Amino acid sequence: MTSFVGRRHTLAQLDEELRAHRLVTVTGPGGVGKTRTALTAAGKAKLPAVRVVELASVTHETQVAPTAATALGVPDQSNRDAIDRIVDHLSGTEVLLVLDNCEHVLDASARFVIRLLNALPGLRILATSREPLGIRGEQVHLLAPLEVPDSDAAAGAGALDHVPAVRLLVDRARSVLPDFTVIPENREAVVALCRRLDGLPLAIELAAVRLRSMSVSQVVRRLDRRFHLLAGRDPAADPRQRSLRALIDWSHDLCGPQERLLWARMAVFPAAVDLDTVERVCGFGELSGDRLVDALDGLVGKSVVVADRQGEQVRYRQFVTLREYGAELLAESGEVSLLRRRHRDHYVDRAALCVTRWCGPHQASDLATLREDHPNLLAALAWSAETPGEAPAGARLASLLRYHWIAGGFLSNGRRWLERLLPELESGSRERAETLWSAAWVALIQGDRGVARAYLDECARISDTMDDPGLQGHVRLWRALLNLFEGDLSAARELYRQAIEIHRSQGDVGLALTASFQLAMAQAYAGRAREALATCSAVIEEASAVGERWNRAYAHWAAAISHLHLGDVVRARTAIAAAMRIEQDFRDGVCTALCTEVCSWVAASSGHAADAAALEGMAASVWHRIGTSLQAFGPHAAHEGSRHSTRVDAELGPERAAAVRAEYARVTLAEAVRLGLDLVVHQSRATRPLRRPESPDSPLTGREHEIAALIAKGMSNKAIAAELTISPRTVDGHVERILRKLDFSSRTQIASWLAASNG
Repeated sequence: MTSFVGRRHTLAQLDEELRAHRLVTVTGPGGVGKTRTALTAAGKAKLPAVRVVELASVTHETQVAPTAATALGVPDQSNRDAIDRIVDHLSGTEVLLVLDNCEHVLDASARFVIRLLNALPGLRILATSREPLGIRGEQVHLLAPLEVPDSDAAAGAGALDHVPAVRLLVDRARSVLPDFTVIPENREAVVALCRRLDGLPLAIELAAVRLRSMSVSQVVRRLDRRFHLLAGRDPAADPRQRSLRALIDWSHDLCGPQERLLWARMAVFPAAVDLDTVERVCGFGELSGDRLVDALDGLVGKSVVVADRQGEQVRYRQFVTLREYGAELLAESGEVSLLRRRHRDHYVDRAALCVTRWCGPHQASDLATLREDHPNLLAALAWSAETPGEAPAGARLASLLRYHWIAGGFLSNGRRWLERLLPELESGSRERAETLWSAAWVALIQGDRGVARAYLDECARISDTMDDPGLQGHVRLWRALLNLFEGDLSAARELYRQAIEIHRSQGDVGLALTASFQLAMAQAYAGRAREALATCSAVIEEASAVGERWNRAYAHWAAAISHLHLGDVVRARTAIAAAMRIEQDFRDGVCTALCTEVCSWVAASSGHAADAAALEGMAASVWHRIGTSLQAFGPHAAHEGSRHSTRVDAELGPERAAAVRAEYARVTLAEAVRLGLDLVVHQSRATRPLRRPESPDSPLTGREHEIAALIAKGMSNKAIAAELTISPRTVDGHVERILRKLDFSSRTQIASWLAASNG
């Protein structure tokens, strides 16, 4: 009695699977829409007859076949086995049998299906279940929730009608509020509601009912009590479908004791985690060893946990609603504090490993892992800050995450947590000293020099009291950076030399290299370009020998500036290209922004003013994304940037230069790296970026337009991933969304649409 929204691509895929396989099982979590999708697919199937058997009411496995016989209208006039009577009834016909809700009688359903398929060659079965039937030849179709809007869509102006979750919300809301629509005043709340409900159709439908008496924003604010809030009263609905709690209770009842325990313990993770993390945090007591792996496999099979795959890497997550249900179970178990502490301590160990092996070949992979773990890191820090007695361990985690904050692109997050934990730390303690210099480093990158100076002064007092050489080396290193950013180059150079000597004496090669490339920056701006080049060369040589690349990238960047000061544009281009190539793997926001700035300077010095303006726009975009600016890096860098910008204005004219900058003012970090290499290294006007600004009249985002253009050129998803320096899985997701938004069934239709939309 309600419209079927979205899933066009899913229906087309199910149609293909039903033609190719005699048994297709639609799996997925409760409330994802398995039954509705299966019935819609069956209705579109090109088969002479469709029959539906609903098993939700079956309470014992012996009732499966009799229930099916009744649903199929098989006469019950003999004492023959129900399956035999069904076989006789369907013999010689071509039928699609929809077997709905098999999960609670899984083994009996599997035996029933095998008997029928063996006896009836004209039979095809479309089953729905929260886990596969486990039959040889079964084609499993995992039904994902509806696509939700991107988080940045809340601030956008384009239409949201093409997003399936929003379309469903609007459609169902109009049944209780006929004039409901997405308007600027409720846009942010609509996006938040669809995202927080994970795109689960049942949750969205239950939320829509609440709109008869509440605004969208009021519903969003009350989602913390979602099990009570999202309860329906539709007498026509299956009792299990009337509320989220009833639905999830049903899933919980299907789980074994160890699966239920793992469900509760995994509530400690706010986002996807790898197997090692699940084992280290949850693998104790009744879930020790292989018992945890077996329980995890069971939860994945029952669609309680989702396994996200990227190559050989697998990460596990729960939908928000299932996790919140698990959190209630965890609270009842009395294990909350134990799990939270194990969770925090695991990430302390992971962050410590990153620091320990930072000066080596694992930098990029460690940063990538910490980026994926970011929501879990914040959760661990929050618990430590809010729990009495846990602040010192939390501060240790925050300071060990130094490279995550600086190189990973989370400056504001890092400073927030370092400064939140500082007041809870004992005066004069090592934890306080480590937190102080870490916070000073972040504050310096953000341009807040006064705060950094105060932190370093206190850290110096603690390091002197403790007579700790390592801390004294940090004080000198970050005071040198403070002097550099304040323009006192002579004081900076002297402190850098002291810091290098201390860190080398302590065996910390990584920090010695960091101090060295910063020394090169001070030398370059002090008019000692050749001396700076010698310093950079030494850093690059030593870093290369141990497989270290983060400091090496910055050394190439400083070398590019030095070459520009000597008037050697060719060598400057070579140096900055080397830095940018490293950034393809690192995605260090600070280094990307600085390198893009220098790319602009190289382009301007080469006579390519338009390219220089484009690169300025890209740099501004990256600076904005990471929350700082070139001005934070001191008067010398700011003056050089201003000088080149003035030159671009003079060559292009201020209005045209501003227009070019604005065109590229929304690029991502990855795009800045790719386009920087394109414009500066290749110097090819023919390779002008494909990306175009997002149009409010188009259903595609700017990134999707870019991918569509590459598809139109005949490039495969793998080739597109290499071209854009993103993962193949990310490209696959974009292509799927493009096809759904445009209601296309194949990539070949995209080229025609793009040509037509471009006029």
